[in-house]
Amino acid sequence: MATAVSILPAQQLATLEDAYRRSVARKRLKAALAVAAFCAVLVIAAFGAEVNLRTLFTYFGNFVSYFDRILTLDSGARVWTDLPEWFWGWKKWLKMLGETLLISYVGTLTGAVFAFALNFFAAQNTSPGPWLRFVVRRLLEFARTVPGIVFALIFVIAFGLGPMAGVLAIAIHSTGALGKLFAEIVENADMKPVEGIRSTGASWLSCMRFAVLPQVSAGYASYALLRFEINVREASVMGFVGAGGIGQELVVAIRKFYYSDVSAILVTIIITVFIIDISTGWLRGRLFGKETRR
Repeated sequence: MATAVSILPAQQLATLEDAYRRSVARKRLKAALAVAAFCAVLVIAAFGAEVNLRTLFTYFGNFVSYFDRILTLDSGARVWTDLPEWFWGWKKWLKMLGETLLISYVGTLTGAVFAFALNFFAAQNTSPGPWLRFVVRRLLEFARTVPGIVFALIFVIAFGLGPMAGVLAIAIHSTGALGKLFAEIVENADMKPVEGIRSTGASWLSCMRFAVLPQVSAGYASYALLRFEINVREASVMGFVGAGGIGQELVVAIRKFYYSDVSAILVTIIITVFIIDISTGWLRGRLFGKETRR
């Protein structure tokens, strides 16, 4: 009897160890299958996208040599050895960069206003009716699904070259993007204050103003600042299709092979974007708390 009792724990321990080994083996097998499936899907997707590694490695030197050319002045010296020559057009570029910032600002502000007006109708817990919610959501989806540069090209064709096309494109795309984000914030709001105000006989508009808006206004402002950062980058690219801003000067420099001008304009854009990202991140942190800092 004593022998059976002393042997039993050892048998249980061996059983547990065996079960643990089988569990580890199953997990390793699942991980291996997942990796294999991922690699297979990646290969199939690359084949469908016509990704050719042979072409990539054959012409990779052209990519490197282009960066070598844009970092070289016409005299053959490196750009950083003669900054006045490198940034010879800084006055014109800063003026066009200011135009880019204005396009982003006006477009973002306009989009935020429309998103603010529509998001309460798109949120599930505040929309007056399901059909209205369905229509508004589809409208916002359309506005954010079509790329901003496509809108810019359409408006350039309709209204001509210039920043107006860029402002309209950014405004429409921002309306769709911010409308979705604002609606999600509203859907996470506490509805008890709404029920309390509604019980007094207040209208739907009053419920939104006094019960929902105080809860979500900080989130609205934070997302609007974040969208402004994104739109500065988008506005820089929209100039490629003639929608105003510094992108127009950049595409001219690329097409005419003004290599040092390309690098100078790119450096100007990158520094500006860095400053805006840091500034808006700091501002969100100061206004809405450390948790919103990037």
